[in-house]
Amino acid sequence: MIDIHSHILPAVDDGAQNIDDALELLRLAQDDGVTTQFLTPHMRPPRYTNEVLTLRHEFEKFSEVVAKNGFTINLRLSAEVRVGPEIMPLLQRDDFPWLGIWDEKKAFLLEMPHGQVPMGTINLIKWLLQRNIVPVIVHPERNREFQTNVELLEQYVQAGCLVQITSASLLGKFSNKSERCAIELIEKELVNFMATDSHNNFHRPPDLNAGYERAKELFGKDKSWSLVHDAPEKLLSNTNYLSVVSE
Repeated sequence: MIDIHSHILPAVDDGAQNIDDALELLRLAQDDGVTTQFLTPHMRPPRYTNEVLTLRHEFEKFSEVVAKNGFTINLRLSAEVRVGPEIMPLLQRDDFPWLGIWDEKKAFLLEMPHGQVPMGTINLIKWLLQRNIVPVIVHPERNREFQTNVELLEQYVQAGCLVQITSASLLGKFSNKSERCAIELIEKELVNFMATDSHNNFHRPPDLNAGYERAKELFGKDKSWSLVHDAPEKLLSNTNYLSVVSE
């Protein structure tokens, strides 16, 4: 399986706080059946003012430690970018840690606030797509506005966005509303990816296999495997982005 969303890179956001925590999360992910793990720290100023060069440096340091500890999991660096006015110049930079390529467009993880979808976001989406940049809207099933107005998310998908739900939502770990919304989104064919968004080994651990098994019960093997393998694998087809395989 391929997990495109996690906060395992240590000491850069609200995910793993040190190397030991990060290695434990990565070991849990590997034992769970994840063969490629994206490390996607928050880029959400002013709370998380992560810079690309700093993240790359931290990624390279962590990758060396991972290799020395005998992991076989493949690591990739990307980011979870909060919607806001800072996003336009940020995504025009040559060194942005893209998620990968999707239908000849550069993809990245786009986070909305949990309460609502900011006004004007659809205009930003159109601006990005005109520049061959495709946003992957992360965990919309946890956004209160999307929960009550799935048609709004459909508008974004029709415009060209991709969608990633959280495995824990499908497992009922967030709320009944999040679980019901995740199921509805898959039923409506609005979901491309399922990922863990893992932060720690207590409340938000790597649980992609459990999410896959739950999806398989509800929607069958083919659809479920696409969410955790086939669709994410498509992002890996471009080899120009930073990737480290532990020996």
